[in-house]
Amino acid sequence: MRVAIVGAHKVGKTTLAEELLESLPGYTLEMEPYYQLEASGYEFSEAPTSEDFLDQFNYSVKLVSKSESKVIFDRCVIDILAYLHVIDPGRNIQLLFETTQTIIAGIDLLVFVPIEEPDLIAVHPSDKLKLRSRVNDLLLDWIRDLGIAAIEVSGTLSGRRDQVLAKISR
Repeated sequence: MRVAIVGAHKVGKTTLAEELLESLPGYTLEMEPYYQLEASGYEFSEAPTSEDFLDQFNYSVKLVSKSESKVIFDRCVIDILAYLHVIDPGRNIQLLFETTQTIIAGIDLLVFVPIEEPDLIAVHPSDKLKLRSRVNDLLLDWIRDLGIAAIEVSGTLSGRRDQVLAKISR
């Protein structure tokens, strides 16, 4: 099963992915494209740019396309596209969105981690809270309005983990 965990920054995606990895023997974890690109020498801009997100998007497409079963993705094309759309709202994303829909169709379980009140992860004003909120809202709209099959998890880390495991076991 291929599982993608999506959401805005500082919502606990990576923590959940690592927790799931411990509970799912034989699975591998694909860290988010930002960190994989950075580790390979990619130099990101100080402030997020469209080009940075496009490169992450394309990298994510390749990761999902070449993946086999039993993998957990920390981020996927849909949340990267949401960031791109929020920071560059004038950009035509129709072709990218169509690519996103194709890639998402190959994911067995899409897990949306929304912003919760109170936050489970400490956030600071330097964490671009307005961007975070806009991405969260856009993802919520896309998932609900476009009928993208996903589960939305909430609560404690163990509660989130159990929600995902219950869905996998069905």
